[in-house]
Amino acid sequence: MPYFPKPAEGSWTERYPELGTGTVDYGDSIDPAFYEAEREAIFRRSWLNVGRIERVPRVGGYFTKELAVVGTSLIIVRGKDQKIRAFHNVCRHRGNKLVWNEHPGEESAGTCRQFTCKYHAWRYGLDGRLAFVQQEEEFFDLDKSAYGLKEVACEVWEGFIFVNLDPQESLQEHLGELGKGLEGYPFHEMTEVYTYNTEVGSNWKLFIDAFAEFYHAPILHHKQAVQGEADKLKNHGFEALHYELFGPHSMVSSWGGMAPPKDPSMVKPIERALRSGLFGPWDRPEIEGLDELPPAINPSRHKSWGTDSFIIFPNFMLLVWAPGWYLTYNYWPTAVDRHLFEANLYFVPAKNARERLGQELATVTFKEYALQDGNTLEATQTMLASRAVTEFPVNDQEILLRHLHRVARKRVEEYNDAAAR
Repeated sequence: MPYFPKPAEGSWTERYPELGTGTVDYGDSIDPAFYEAEREAIFRRSWLNVGRIERVPRVGGYFTKELAVVGTSLIIVRGKDQKIRAFHNVCRHRGNKLVWNEHPGEESAGTCRQFTCKYHAWRYGLDGRLAFVQQEEEFFDLDKSAYGLKEVACEVWEGFIFVNLDPQESLQEHLGELGKGLEGYPFHEMTEVYTYNTEVGSNWKLFIDAFAEFYHAPILHHKQAVQGEADKLKNHGFEALHYELFGPHSMVSSWGGMAPPKDPSMVKPIERALRSGLFGPWDRPEIEGLDELPPAINPSRHKSWGTDSFIIFPNFMLLVWAPGWYLTYNYWPTAVDRHLFEANLYFVPAKNARERLGQELATVTFKEYALQDGNTLEATQTMLASRAVTEFPVNDQEILLRHLHRVARKRVEEYNDAAAR
């Protein structure tokens, strides 16, 4: 995977002439008709990350996933053959939701030998086959083999589970060069998980925009840093180490997050005590796979590298941190101006109380930063919707934003063109 250092003259954006350098139209974030087209053109036809294999560690392990953007609910389950499958969460008898607890709209998880409908007790095996029909003799020539659960394409990459309701390509083809470049990172060792989720009053792409550039960091987050470091960032700005596009996907590589800091005054007392902070625990875990990183991670091999952010189109972000942990973001649209934001932080399991508290400190610190990023979104959505301004300039550091909106528009245009033929 080649590394292209930024030239003395020129820019990252201009390395990709198809992007252009003009203003960006944010109509794709406020137009209800465009959102409806996205649902079909993008979310129904793309590979969507729904979790990790650790959520179904043994035979019969399952969880449900509500996908409002495509109007369905899925069951993800590990079968007796160890294969992970996905099914529409609907009974084939009368269309009742098959797996749910007290509230049908909430997600659930557990372990079972079979799935039994709460309405009329039809039963399905872990492979989706219809196994039992209550009072089967009352039906007319019922062929149980024809009434198994409706399966959804499901594939696993590096422990991440993806589904696709209408696949146009394999998961491997979708991930392409980026997927190959990340293979081998020890994701499987980082099984201690901390989770946040909330509904955000903005278009799904706007929150991705917020995390896809660091141009905002010295301004929006300056109060979270100690005064001296905050002033340096605010006065001199921030520039990342590397940007790259991979088909519909993209990444930004940044400095920061090196641990421990050379100057203890750079961090807060609690961070010194727990040897942890926003960039995660300072002490790297003793696991294989962190010394020789896959080529897509820290592609510049910069000694000051701290974190890489990968946008896996359409709505999955994967952030790998130098101290040896990672986090994921999922942005699930619920309307043109609303989405469900999910964040998961993954660490190697702690060996003692200090390590556990260090992970918890990193987790709550992350939440404060995320709240600051999210705080701007509803205001942005409101003013975009006013259409008082429709064209916006974006700078070289905002190349991933320019790319995301271009890809979304292109996918919708191609889908509409095909539908019109």
